Formats: sequence, structure tokens, C-alpha cells
Amino acid sequence: MKINKAAKLHSAMLILFLCLSLEDVTAETRIAVLDFELKDVTLAPRIPAEISRTASIKPMLENALKKSGYELVSIPEDAQLRATAGVGYLFDHADVAAQLGNKYGADYVVIGRLHKPSFLFFYLMAHLVDVKKEALAGEYIYEVKGGEQKLVAQGVEGITEKITKTLGAAK
Repeated sequence: MKINKAAKLHSAMLILFLCLSLEDVTAETRIAVLDFELKDVTLAPRIPAEISRTASIKPMLENALKKSGYELVSIPEDAQLRATAGVGYLFDHADVAAQLGNKYGADYVVIGRLHKPSFLFFYLMAHLVDVKKEALAGEYIYEVKGGEQKLVAQGVEGITEKITKTLGAAK
């Protein structure tokens, strides 16, 4: 009977230890979100409203990722500027973005763009870069028709869901 009690106690302690040592995988995943770039190819490019809208995307995405349980990594703006050899460079060069993320302890880096080909709609575009592999892990595009902030927020939520799905599949 003592052996049975000892085995039960051992099993209970093992289960408790496993439960305490298990952490949510998302909490372990460190993501850096870089500033979104504006690629405005309309006849009146870079108006203040578009610059402001583009600047609002990064904080929205960071907030959505944080709510999803990811740990955010901050990369200073000057470090991002030094790594950028021109507009779109980091967006097109996952290896360089990965090296930047590695320098600041990120597992993944999100590089984004607001692409505006028309006054009627624009695209939120994001690349998810796997820092260890120095490669693109996901590419996301969300079309936004109209310019209301709530539509931009819906686009950010859509991208967040796609990122979460990608990272869940990578486990």
C-alpha cells in the first residue's frame, strides 16, 4: 500500500511539474514589428492623411499581437533606418530584416507596407520573417476599400489572424 501511495504521489508531482513548466508557445514567441512604409502611386502621393494612416498601422498591429499573447521586441527607429538601403529594401530582403531582428532578440520580424494604387482602395501588406532561417515565413495582403480607420483596424486584425495561423502551423 505504501508503494501505491508513493507511486500516486510521484505521478501527481510529475503532473504538477509538467503543468507548471508548460508555457503558452505564443508567450515564448518574440516578434518585432517594423514601421510600415507608404507606397503611394496615386496622382497625389504622400498626402498628410496617408502618412498619418501609415504611421498608425504599426501600433495597431503591435497591440493586436500583444493581445494574441506574443512578446513584442522593440527595434529602435534609427537601427531600422540604418538597415534600410532605400524604400522597400527590408520588405524585399528578408535576410537583412532577419539580421536586424536577431540583433534585438526577436524570433520573427514583421515588415509592412501600405500600398495605395488608387484613391478608392489600398492594400495592407506584411511579410513575416523567420529570424533563425533568415527567410520569409509568411506573406499577407489585406485589401481595404475606403479610408475609414475602422477598416484599417479590420485589416490589421486580419493580418494578425494570418500571422497567428502561420506561427501555429510552425509549431
